[in-house]
Amino acid sequence: MSDPRDVSLIGVPTDIGGAQPGCSMGPEALRVAGIDVALRRLGHRVTDMGNVSGPPNPKAEPVDGYRHLDEVRQWCRATRDLVYESLAAGRLPIAMGGDHSVTIGSIAGIARWCAKQQKPLSLLWLDAHADFNTPETSPSGNIHGMPVAIVAGQGPRTLVSLATVVPMVQPSRILQVGVRSIDASEKPLVLASGVQIFDMRQVDESGMRHVMDTVLDQLSGHGGHVHVSLDADFLDPVIAPGVAVPVPGGPTYREAQLCMEMIYDSGLMGSLDLMEVNPAYDDRNRTATVMVELVASLFGQQILSRRQVVY
Repeated sequence: MSDPRDVSLIGVPTDIGGAQPGCSMGPEALRVAGIDVALRRLGHRVTDMGNVSGPPNPKAEPVDGYRHLDEVRQWCRATRDLVYESLAAGRLPIAMGGDHSVTIGSIAGIARWCAKQQKPLSLLWLDAHADFNTPETSPSGNIHGMPVAIVAGQGPRTLVSLATVVPMVQPSRILQVGVRSIDASEKPLVLASGVQIFDMRQVDESGMRHVMDTVLDQLSGHGGHVHVSLDADFLDPVIAPGVAVPVPGGPTYREAQLCMEMIYDSGLMGSLDLMEVNPAYDDRNRTATVMVELVASLFGQQILSRRQVVY
């Protein structure tokens, strides 16, 4: 049994920041897959705060390099406020997307809360993509490819300033795992940013355990609050097909589970995003089901309780 925690579920049903429709159904897919049941089974107290409201997807062309900038801002502001409310009430927020642009809002809420508590904030980004594009590098203008750059302080003022601090997260406190797709024009920005990327080659060469030991040691050394942002395309599409931008060569089911189990063992996670679940591309809700299984491991589910092991 894990240590009981108070948890909030916050649905953000929008695909406003991406090109492919369907992520707006992600929160309900996670609920159908039993995310609340999985958490309660582990002894956690769950409050479902319902869904954030925002404007519909206008499917417009980019303006000044950003597609749907004002609409993304509205969704992010509403997400920020519910995430902050959850933390202020002593509950760990789980923001359920929705495309990955809405994590700008969840991180803004966390950064605001951390600033009030005088706690530093670190970000663990689990994703196939670095998501460090800007209007100058993005081939599409879709903001779901820009959130890491924005929370690190590079982007439009209307989004960068959503929290009370700029940048929301210092680039040196952002660690990414599982990356295997970076746009050519995005690479120089990533390399110059100070963000640390543990890509799939490093996972292949060193193993997930070694990579996560390194990552968690650094996060522990940073101190403060750790936010985990999990994109469904972090996983190999063989086991998680329900994503808009699948990239082959991702972590296997057991590698992903080990990653989650090690995060739980560290005791570092203070908030969580579940992003880019897209039922329109899925097979009988397989991807949401796998994501819920990963959430269970993040919150204490183990194959065998360590207390029961006989040596």
